Amino acid sequence: MISFLSEHQLVALIGLLTGIPLGLAARLGRFCTLGAIEDALYGGSTVRLRMWGMAIGLAVVGSFTLMATGLLTGADTFYLSIRWAPMASILGGLVFGYGMALSGNCGYGAIARLGGGDLRSFVIVLVMGVATFVVLSGPLAPVRAMVFPQTEVTTDVPPGIAHQLSALSGVSVNVIGIVVGLLILAGAAASREVWKKPAQVGWAAAVGLAVVGAWAGTTWVARGGFEALPVVSHSFAAPLGDTILWWMTGSARPLSFAVGSVAGVWGGAFIASLIKGHFRWEACEDPRELRRQIIGAALMGGGAVVALGCSIGQGLSAFSVLAISAPVTFAAIFAGAALGLRQLIVGFQPAE
Repeated sequence: MISFLSEHQLVALIGLLTGIPLGLAARLGRFCTLGAIEDALYGGSTVRLRMWGMAIGLAVVGSFTLMATGLLTGADTFYLSIRWAPMASILGGLVFGYGMALSGNCGYGAIARLGGGDLRSFVIVLVMGVATFVVLSGPLAPVRAMVFPQTEVTTDVPPGIAHQLSALSGVSVNVIGIVVGLLILAGAAASREVWKKPAQVGWAAAVGLAVVGAWAGTTWVARGGFEALPVVSHSFAAPLGDTILWWMTGSARPLSFAVGSVAGVWGGAFIASLIKGHFRWEACEDPRELRRQIIGAALMGGGAVVALGCSIGQGLSAFSVLAISAPVTFAAIFAGAALGLRQLIVGFQPAE
């Protein structure tokens, strides 16, 4: 351990350093969940969706390589320690995706836009962070716990795709995970359009490595420290609430990976906006737009808690360890976003 830093400061630093590439990728590489879905459905381009696939594939390969070398234990991760609830993944993902379409951003995208001076995204960050805690541990927590209970895994086989396949076939978990990751990576990269702009491939790789780096860093601290800190990677639902609480009560609560992660994405996005000369203050001039963004942010916060993660938490971090919940939740987020986008686009079309 680094002697002059506490364990809490260390994990916050790891969150910061691995969050910066995520912020840079959002602004310089246009890495965006909603943007990728919108391009695929209405823009005639799957390039950004394939960037997501490459990031996922690389994150899977990297995470299972860590497991193979003993630098990460899959069962230590949150996504493989909680029993999978299919309805929670589907309903939570649908609500999150629909809210994302209404807001025009997910939590990660809102932080990145805030780094470019978009004050509308500041509202999304605040509302989403508060809504997350209202459902996670606030007034709606008892209802959420009753309808969608989160119970720890009690079986020997975690709820992971590679782990389940390994139990059935006898093949090594890590071999299966790496092979699946390579297949995802190959499938996503099998397009000439993607390779026309190699920089986009580079940013997708940066995102995947950021997720892997977070797993490795927090595992190192958890194993060598005494604070029993969790092994985590990036997600931007509950961490928004954690960050808001830390800024309000920092003298009473320690730093965390979440605070560092949010700060890293914001800092990376801010640097990228200066590099491109795109930084400018923007505010919402349309009350209807602001209302839609507030409602969308609240839906995202609640949906992410039910689904146990957002577009980054489930779509990348959970996917990197091949949690069964990840592809199901990601598909539900896609469907919810598609429904929301269709409603918005059809609603703004002039009547014939």
